[in-house]
Amino acid sequence: MAMEPVVTIDGISVRIEGERNLLELVRKAGIDLPTFCYHSELSVYGACRMCVVEVDRMGVVSSCTVPPQPGMVVRTNTEKLMEIRRTILELLLARHDRECTTCTKNGGCRLQSLAQRLGVRDIRFGGGDAKRPLDRSTAGIVRDPNKCILCGDCVRVCGEVQGIGILDFAFRGANAAVMPAFNRELREVDCVQCGQCVSVCPTAALTIKDDTSRVWKALGNPKMKVIAQVAPAVRVALGEEFGHAPGWADTGKVVAALKRLGFDMVLDTAFTADLTVVEETAEFVGRLVSGDRSRLPQFTSCCPAWVKYVEQRHPEFLPNLSTCRSPQQMFGSLVRNTPVLGEAEDGMDVFVVSIMPCTAKKSEAAREEFSRDGRPDVDVVLTTHELAMMIRQVGIDFDQLPSEPFDLPLGMATGAGMIFGNTGGVAEAVLRAAASLLAPADAEGHRHEAARLAFEEVRGMDGVREASVELGGVTIRLAVAHSLGAASAVLEAIAEGKAEYDLVEVMSCPGGCIGGAGQPVPSHIEVRKKRAKALYGIDKMQMLRRAHDNPFVTALYDRLLGEAGSEKAHELLHTHHVHAGKAGSACN
Repeated sequence: MAMEPVVTIDGISVRIEGERNLLELVRKAGIDLPTFCYHSELSVYGACRMCVVEVDRMGVVSSCTVPPQPGMVVRTNTEKLMEIRRTILELLLARHDRECTTCTKNGGCRLQSLAQRLGVRDIRFGGGDAKRPLDRSTAGIVRDPNKCILCGDCVRVCGEVQGIGILDFAFRGANAAVMPAFNRELREVDCVQCGQCVSVCPTAALTIKDDTSRVWKALGNPKMKVIAQVAPAVRVALGEEFGHAPGWADTGKVVAALKRLGFDMVLDTAFTADLTVVEETAEFVGRLVSGDRSRLPQFTSCCPAWVKYVEQRHPEFLPNLSTCRSPQQMFGSLVRNTPVLGEAEDGMDVFVVSIMPCTAKKSEAAREEFSRDGRPDVDVVLTTHELAMMIRQVGIDFDQLPSEPFDLPLGMATGAGMIFGNTGGVAEAVLRAAASLLAPADAEGHRHEAARLAFEEVRGMDGVREASVELGGVTIRLAVAHSLGAASAVLEAIAEGKAEYDLVEVMSCPGGCIGGAGQPVPSHIEVRKKRAKALYGIDKMQMLRRAHDNPFVTALYDRLLGEAGSEKAHELLHTHHVHAGKAGSACN
């Protein structure tokens, strides 16, 4: 007779239902075992040993590495186990930079919280190594080796999820460290600034570069007109910083918070996402109907980490990248170089701030091609987390804020622009627009647009999704990839002739922008699903859901740009891509 699939955990019978390891089973039983190195979406490492349990006939084992077996008897909180965990924490703290009061992770550091939870009051071991220099060489990420606890989370996410692997362990024993090869700076290696290492780091060994002081300075300058643009993904995540559940969204409160901080205008990056759709669709349809497959598939170019990845590691695909700037950079170009917001006031200087879910957006804004006469189109990029910091600093009660609308004209967007924050969102927005361009014309030359607005084929959280969609008698073959590891698999399949596509969307962060490194943590798959659902909900509620139906976009073409793909549009809204070489510094 087969043994019932049950494990006894601290005297409670818990049924095995597909859990990979004892840790998952223990947590299902309502016991929060501490960990540093365990992430369900990464390989099991088993290095931190914080999740140790005692198992009858096995002794002390790390619960993350042991699969559950029927009949096991497990204890999670014996005196011996508590002492092991406290000793591990003391050893980590002994060599840790313990300047907690000035640490950017103060209050959100897992090492700090576990030391408090387990009652570590004294450290019985000697001091750590000599202070190691910080790496501030890039626009988006700061690396502080003095706060590394060797959990290996950054090593695995960079290698396993992103397929880049610029971080690894070096040296042995007390000298062990995590660093780029030969201890080079991040700007000297193939880092694409995606920041996923930051999102999994339990301490402040890897953090987002804080640019809030630059924004405060601009806000305090009476000769500065400070303008904010807000990305779609920010509105479905900022609430998490103030105690709301993932997926909670109140865009009006985000606008109100920025107005209270002192911003003169608050505009929507989803507007220039609509603009991106119009330009990118015209570019795509032009390539598609030309019959020349040398520039197909067309790759999306909204994600700066993905663009840099192609520039550095796959320059053979540079001709396939769309030449469209990202919505962030289209916005900066329009505001900086055109009278789209009206004529400039005498003596006033425009200062453009982007609120983004992404660390790579900081490096994108710093690229030379996105500046004129030494002045960048976008002055500063703040992440969702940095915006939350600013709101807290001035004591704004976020929940008590009223809902306020975006300013016009760059504050109105369609649903197509909203879903840019989700993996598959750019592809779906392009399909909505392409359905119009490829629709059959009647005798008078009028095209009857397809009513279809939702393209479920490109939605979801699978790493690579493939679809074939028929529009106006033309079959469009698509691939959608999120994470650079998934993108690498798509590129390999194309190069080997195993796959043929017309359009490929790539976002470097899992889930798309909603899973960006500038978003609140944790950002695991269940959180990302809720954020994605919220964006699709916002899309569904919009009166207009196709980018080319945005009346302010239409007016912009009538007054300034002419038509999609025009010479003026290329000057303001497009860019060029170059082979950056290994460790190219183009957008560091």
